[in-house]
Amino acid sequence: MVAVAAQVEPASASQFAAGLEALAAALGNKVVMSQAVREQHANITTYLPNEPANAVVFAECTEDVQAIVRICAAHAMPVIAWGAGTSLEGQVNAPRGGVCIDMSRMNRILAVHPEDLDCVIEPGVTRKRLNEELRDQGVFFPIDPGADASLGGMVSTRASGTNAVRYGTMKDNVLSLKVVLANGEVITTARRAKKSSAGYDLTRLFVGAEGTLGIITEITLRLYGIPEAITAGVCPFPTIEDACNAVIATIQSGIPVARIELLDEMQVRASNAYAKLDLPETPHLFLEFHGTEAGAAEQAHRFGDIAAEFSGGPFSWAAKPEDRTKLWQARHDAYWSVLPLRPGAKAVATDVCVPISRLAECVMETKRDIVEMGLIAPIVGHVGDGNFHTTLMVDVTDPADLAKAKLFMARLVDRALAMEGTCTGEHGVGQGKMKYLPVEHGEATLDAMRAIKRALDPQDIMNPGKIVAL
Repeated sequence: MVAVAAQVEPASASQFAAGLEALAAALGNKVVMSQAVREQHANITTYLPNEPANAVVFAECTEDVQAIVRICAAHAMPVIAWGAGTSLEGQVNAPRGGVCIDMSRMNRILAVHPEDLDCVIEPGVTRKRLNEELRDQGVFFPIDPGADASLGGMVSTRASGTNAVRYGTMKDNVLSLKVVLANGEVITTARRAKKSSAGYDLTRLFVGAEGTLGIITEITLRLYGIPEAITAGVCPFPTIEDACNAVIATIQSGIPVARIELLDEMQVRASNAYAKLDLPETPHLFLEFHGTEAGAAEQAHRFGDIAAEFSGGPFSWAAKPEDRTKLWQARHDAYWSVLPLRPGAKAVATDVCVPISRLAECVMETKRDIVEMGLIAPIVGHVGDGNFHTTLMVDVTDPADLAKAKLFMARLVDRALAMEGTCTGEHGVGQGKMKYLPVEHGEATLDAMRAIKRALDPQDIMNPGKIVAL
């Protein structure tokens, strides 16, 4: 087992005061200390409390980030990176105070190499804007978590989303990173080559590290050619078990489906009302196929045959681009669509991921929990890779209601882990799921993570209190 050193002492009040004064002197009006701005840059998306930093600094370049980190290191102040604020497990909270670096002004697309299928961007570029810029060059970036998240945040949480079943997650699509370390030094983790055997894979060390090892200031991403044809559609099923079994059969049959998304009957009802759809209020799969005209059509027909074996259908195609856009926008708006199901309640989203062979079992047991506990908790999921989400409607001001929601989430994670799955497929660990890592990984593995953290961040200033505690 790796030895773990004593806990790092937090900065004193006088260190904080001196550090904030040094920041203001070095970065001027890029430093904001108003209560409203600080609270806006802490957790606002889930049941976890809002824990703001002492200051928010709007970085505009790598040199700004270096200056901020060096000042914070000199005064032992925590540093928390902020992208678009869409994280769901308290990743942007500042439980020990410190400085929040807002990366939204670092939003330049530095280079696009369509002939090499890659691009170089700053972390504040959002997913939608990147694809808008790429469209005319015949390439696109496929990772689509739904929210218009910043690419830096997506790297830091190892995001995935609706296209992951075909294109993988962020870890599969990041070629290189420029990172400011805890001592203010800048490293580049790799070159632009598509593969390398030269040393440790530092790129993937920082992908999913949630800002606990360094601050990402530049990203080289893998791109893909825009498919010749895209076929999308919806398919209803009598039960959620039938829908899950159809997913399993589809993946096991080798059909190269691009997206395959599950919506249970409660989510379909909410999406119908919010997005003006007219789907039958039964479980549905939303699908998309990429390829040539003939290839995409063949994939869709093969899926239709599989769906029929599990009492699904009819499989309705959305042939027009505008129909496809409406369909997928409805899926992406799932979070907002459920709010009217319980007015005044807060939507608390959580996710797990299990091996595809256990998907139906896990979803069915989760569904039984929802019914037995009397919860309003629609289920959606990127089920092609065994990942699904529940969105609990919770009165966070009612201790009993919040306790029931926490019990449900704990049972969901326990179930996924018992099925050799993970406590989070794409939301990340943050503060919310730290408590599950000892069971998922074991203490020896966590000690190895702590050793890496301590080696790169001996003062524990990089987003402390997330993933592993020192």
